[in-house]
Amino acid sequence: MSRTTLRELNGFDATPATLTGSTLILVDFQNTYTRGVMELDGWQASLDAAAQLLERVREGGTQVVHVINDGGEGTPYDIRAEIGRIHPAVAPADGEAVVVKQVPNAFHGTDLGEHVPEGQDVIIAGWMTHMCVAFTAQGAFLRGNRPTVVADACATRSLPVAGTDLDACQVHYSALATIGDLYGVVVASQKEIAR
Repeated sequence: MSRTTLRELNGFDATPATLTGSTLILVDFQNTYTRGVMELDGWQASLDAAAQLLERVREGGTQVVHVINDGGEGTPYDIRAEIGRIHPAVAPADGEAVVVKQVPNAFHGTDLGEHVPEGQDVIIAGWMTHMCVAFTAQGAFLRGNRPTVVADACATRSLPVAGTDLDACQVHYSALATIGDLYGVVVASQKEIAR
């Protein structure tokens, strides 16, 4: 049985963003998520998908903004250390903006909004799906942008909740369902983002 989303009830467009006229926002592709206590399930596959998307975006001349979380010196998110840096597979090229944030919504307390005009479509990929990807999509929606989140270019981790453990796949798809219910369009693969 097919369910109606809040997007549908509100008459919001369900067409995914295209490379033309959009901004790609890459969220927290930091080394800390590839090892140790913060290692994400499926990080390599999501990184590969993000790198493919980034290559297509660069070929088409679409604007790219990299977002990075700074948790402070000595933390797993220390951007002054290798652990907190952006993974080399999706590292910024010359001229691409890097926005430093300290909360999950990359628009809050940063200059991200100066790089992304209100009303513009944005394509979002990143780590972690249930946290900074979801809240950045919400932030984009609330400021009048139209987010498209690329599921295969996102990843997250298993989490305990209410006395049970949710595996990473459950957490990932739950976050994508929240986004797709109201805040944005969710596509399964970066291949679905057309020129």
